[in-house]
Amino acid sequence: MFDGSPEIVIQGVTETGQAFRPSDWAERLCGMMSVFGEDRHLSYSPYLKPIMAGGGRCVVVDRRLEELDPAAFTFLMGFARDNELKLRPGRKQKRPEDIWPQLPGEAVAPAPA
Repeated sequence: MFDGSPEIVIQGVTETGQAFRPSDWAERLCGMMSVFGEDRHLSYSPYLKPIMAGGGRCVVVDRRLEELDPAAFTFLMGFARDNELKLRPGRKQKRPEDIWPQLPGEAVAPAPA
């Protein structure tokens, strides 16, 4: 599925074009794999993140999750299938947050120009 793309995007739109509900579904889904860090703040998994794309909520699934945690990847793809959510390939290049260095507990921000 989507060979050549390091990501799969689960869109918050069903195959019939309806918006998926509840409106915070992406955050809830990503919250299932979030962890508390040493700073006692909740952080999303680096392999699963909620985004806004095309005016709608989506979840980006890093394809590396398929090898690292096959059960989690299967669950996510099953969730999309069972709820008839559209899937599309993600970015081919790295996301900015995967490029810029980040210190523990520090928000990711681009380097000043």
